[in-house]
Amino acid sequence: MEAASKEKLTSVSNLVTAFENSRMPGAAPGAHALETKHHHPGGGPPPPTGPWEKPSTEEALGSGTRTVSRRYLSSLKDKLSSGTWRKSCHPRTYPGPGTQEPEEKRIVQELLETEQAYVARLHLLDQVFFQELLEEARSSKAFPEDVVKLIFSNISSIYQFHAQFFLPELQRRLDDWTATPRIGDVIQKLAPFLKMYSEYVKNFERAAELLATWTDKSPPFQEVLTRIQSSKASGSLTLQHHMLEPVQRIPRYELLLKDYVQKLPEESPDRADAQKALDMIFSAAQHSNAAITEMERLQDLWDVYQRLGLEDDIVDPSNTLLREGPVLKISFRRRDPMERYLFLFNNMLLYCVPRVIQVGAQFQVRTRIDVAGMKVRELTDAEFPHSFLVSGKQRTLELQARSQEEMISWMQACQAAIDHIEKRNETFKAAVQGPEGDAQGQELQSEELGLRAPQWVRDKMVTMCMRCQEPFNALTRRRHHCRACGYVVCARCSDYRAELKYDDNRPNRVCLTCYTFLTGNVLPEDKDDKKRGILEKGSASGSEQNLMCSFLQLLGDKWGKGSTRGWCAIPRDDPLVLYVYAAPQDMRAHTSIPLLGYQVTDGPQGDPRVFQLQQSGQLYTFKAETEELKGRWVKAMERAASGWTPGEAGDGDLSD
Repeated sequence: MEAASKEKLTSVSNLVTAFENSRMPGAAPGAHALETKHHHPGGGPPPPTGPWEKPSTEEALGSGTRTVSRRYLSSLKDKLSSGTWRKSCHPRTYPGPGTQEPEEKRIVQELLETEQAYVARLHLLDQVFFQELLEEARSSKAFPEDVVKLIFSNISSIYQFHAQFFLPELQRRLDDWTATPRIGDVIQKLAPFLKMYSEYVKNFERAAELLATWTDKSPPFQEVLTRIQSSKASGSLTLQHHMLEPVQRIPRYELLLKDYVQKLPEESPDRADAQKALDMIFSAAQHSNAAITEMERLQDLWDVYQRLGLEDDIVDPSNTLLREGPVLKISFRRRDPMERYLFLFNNMLLYCVPRVIQVGAQFQVRTRIDVAGMKVRELTDAEFPHSFLVSGKQRTLELQARSQEEMISWMQACQAAIDHIEKRNETFKAAVQGPEGDAQGQELQSEELGLRAPQWVRDKMVTMCMRCQEPFNALTRRRHHCRACGYVVCARCSDYRAELKYDDNRPNRVCLTCYTFLTGNVLPEDKDDKKRGILEKGSASGSEQNLMCSFLQLLGDKWGKGSTRGWCAIPRDDPLVLYVYAAPQDMRAHTSIPLLGYQVTDGPQGDPRVFQLQQSGQLYTFKAETEELKGRWVKAMERAASGWTPGEAGDGDLSD
């Protein structure tokens, strides 16, 4: 038994050696030396090297131990999926003088010889690399057994299938070729089992990463690999290159079988079966190619996951990365755009900020915008060319691309994702895009308030509150944004909160107009009764609401350092109180002064337009624009101080 085992290993080693001799410097060019020898009995020219060829040993050794890169795998997929390489790489025959064997038989012989070499390679992978690493893991406990099993995936099943079924069937059929000159029925019977390769191919990238990780991490692991890779049977090639053989084998079957069908005579009884077998092999090749595509897609998701450092549902089989890249974010506060990075998936857009210190994750997610309900359109802005708007339920972004082509590409990618998700969801209708620059697209319609994030008006586009029209300043009247309509408003005009559906029904700062629309209340309930004080009385600029109103200069330390200008009013419905506002349309007074009992006197500065209110140590100094206006104010305040109310006999309105 031991002698038979040694003889088998010697045979396998010889096959591997013959297989590797074709890769050594000086060998004849071609896929394998066995194929070259068979196709060139008369010393004819060698067939051209196909694009599916792996790097030569010389190239591999020239750069030391090489690993299979993601770029190489992607290139392999492109070559396998193209149609031109099959045409240019068909095995060609160059019959020598006196050759009597039919061409189709020589192709079957080539298939058998390459299958023998392939089984030798599978034996090396399964019975040598896999078994010795597994034994080392069990004995030394230096690395987990599961890691070894994950690296080699289902290579044992692939080896058993080819060693016990495929190779013996091919050998028997070629031995009995005179009585049964056909191969199509054998391929048909065995071709469905080739779909097992998809599992191996799909796991290939992960296996390569695990192999590289544990080679660096575990000295015993590396020692086993080095010992086997330096052996004659390994041909001085790394384990990664041996692991590529199963990935390339099915396209090789397709190549040979297609040439076999072409060489068959029209009247051959094997023609129909061979054509059907070719279709089945092509289906298996497509199955493996689809596995490569799926593997690359999931790898893209995993790469994004690592770059973002997320514990989220990004690495989900249903997600597809459509586009990623840098953009500029147009700020509503800052003048210069800010660098940002976008990841567009089939169901969401991730708006990210590059990390300054890249430890682990490269980006931080600021906002996730669902593609469902998202809108995209170009912006017409001379200051920011190539800019576009992405409006989602969670947030609206003004973005700037580096070129017109890049902007169009982003918009097309976003729109394609929107269209795709709308077709899958019957509750969404096709998006109706209005004309570019249409005013209806500039702001949310009233029925959308609170349902989706608004486009925020940039700070520099306005100089006064868009609700009360009072100028902004850096100290007492700062800018705020209404989270419902996006208007720039002052603190007084946005001192309201309403629940917004796009923000999970959380209360957000809104202006009075949006508050009224969203809640149905004219004033907040908590301000209308419970918290509403004398300062909450709304200002009005007309005489129909006020007995007296105009701007007055506020002088003295009572109003703070320096002089300021205020809108002063004595309302008809509260005729004994003076309200001082910062602006005529303000909803809240800066100060309220009950006038009853106050004395009204001229000011001490000697200016005929100055007058004062004085009572029990309280002193307020005012300055009117004209003496005539001062006279009317003094008269109005004296009436209020004496307790006069509208309806009593006396003078009429004193308003300016």
